[in-house]
Amino acid sequence: KIRAYGLSNETAWGAMRYLAEHERQPETARAATIQNPYSLLNRSYEVGLSEVSLRENLPLLAYSPLAFGVLTGKYRHGAMPAGSRLALFERFKRYSKPQGFAAVERYAQIAAEAGLSLTALSLAFVNDRPFVASNIIGATTLEQLAENIDSAAVTLSPDVLEAIDAVHAEISNPCP
Repeated sequence: KIRAYGLSNETAWGAMRYLAEHERQPETARAATIQNPYSLLNRSYEVGLSEVSLRENLPLLAYSPLAFGVLTGKYRHGAMPAGSRLALFERFKRYSKPQGFAAVERYAQIAAEAGLSLTALSLAFVNDRPFVASNIIGATTLEQLAENIDSAAVTLSPDVLEAIDAVHAEISNPCP
């Protein structure tokens, strides 16, 4: 028996259709979560879907919060580490756009001024959103895992959040 299920890569309209179907047939399972991409480089979830999440109790399981590792800083200044996702999977161009790299440089500066790593800033931002239930992290080393987990204890100041929003206003969703 299906008690609940999650949606993935869904739109606001699609999510509302699933919820309406449950209302029509309350004996059926209700969508419990939605798993979509969400990061500093892709905040498109905020347009429509965040409202659905909050008003309809359909929390986000944010995937790719570090944008294939781009928000760790390992690809800064044209670097392409051997064995990295972008090196291994060249067909995935979503996070390899010039505007994305420009935004990363700005976010890295904000992180440095706040005394944080770019990774910690990026994950703490996702963790801070009220519509996020879980931040789907990925790590290939114990050091990366520790840094990812430690980001749960990071609280971004209003000044840092304001600086992040200023970058987003100028370079909005460069990697949707």
